[in-house]
Amino acid sequence: MTPRKVAIGAMFVLVVIVAATLARQGRDAKPLPGHSLRYLGERRGVLIGTAVRGDVLRGNRAYRQLVAEQFSTLTPENEMKWETTEPTRGSFNFGPGDEIVDAARGANQDVRGHTLVWYSQYPAWLNDLSAKELAAATREHIQRLVGRYAGRVGVWDVVNEAIADGGNLRPSIFLRRLGAGYIASAFVAAREADPHAKLYINEIGAESIGPKSNQLLELVRSLRVAGVPIDGVGFQVHSNLRGVPDDFVANARRFKALGLDVAITEADVGLKLPADEAALREQAAVYRTIVRDCLAMGCKSLTFWGFTDGRSWIPETQAGMGAATLLDEALRPKPAFLAVQQALAGR
Repeated sequence: MTPRKVAIGAMFVLVVIVAATLARQGRDAKPLPGHSLRYLGERRGVLIGTAVRGDVLRGNRAYRQLVAEQFSTLTPENEMKWETTEPTRGSFNFGPGDEIVDAARGANQDVRGHTLVWYSQYPAWLNDLSAKELAAATREHIQRLVGRYAGRVGVWDVVNEAIADGGNLRPSIFLRRLGAGYIASAFVAAREADPHAKLYINEIGAESIGPKSNQLLELVRSLRVAGVPIDGVGFQVHSNLRGVPDDFVANARRFKALGLDVAITEADVGLKLPADEAALREQAAVYRTIVRDCLAMGCKSLTFWGFTDGRSWIPETQAGMGAATLLDEALRPKPAFLAVQQALAGR
């Protein structure tokens, strides 16, 4: 084959790929069966949300339509994290976050800001700061970010994953250089920037009563006693076929007894790939339990960490795992979607 024919062939393949991509982006979503999740949730007094990716929300019409139709709240997956919003000190990048906030407003949706202080996905320039400089930079970052969205972002995950699995505070640049007081300082800075936003601590793997949730309970109790403005606790509930702990509701009620709101903030149910029909049915049963537990504990909101297997963090970060969400790659409902609908409807 001559170089000219190779070049023509390569160009043809590229044109086909681009055309297919544009077709997917411009295609309307196929209607999902039954009432929307947001409608069913609102009837039960709980907001149903999803994490979204701004680039997909912008570029995929069907994805965008289903986000608007099915969900009452949006959580930006990465667009409000520190490495995105302030990649260099004092130079803020609000564009990706603005895009999601504007989309939510157009669909009459609330936004959950995620996240202000986390041991991961922070910009590298923080590593070069002294303790005094880090404290000042953290306060400035929180106030600039929360202040920008005051009145438009109603809930913030202020501190994310502060507790290690063993029950101690998680090692991080913030704990090492600022001490445990960094948590209270973050909440105070966020409240000053927006007196009306709900402020949460968000934790992974704390669903069951044990060392981790006990430490979290003691932490939030001490913050409340000290007058720190914390309003709620978010349970992430990244699950698999082992399911949700039997004592999840009892555990969450311990936090509610302190006068705090509780929410499920990042739910998904990962499967080993390839997932067969039996695994999908088991997954649906786990999702049904998550919804029922949310309703039983009186949670304020239930957010799925993505809603389509075509746009999920699980296969990107966990080799051999995936199929973790409510819809498949083609945006068709899986048994999990129908189970969530039924649980919200009280069936």
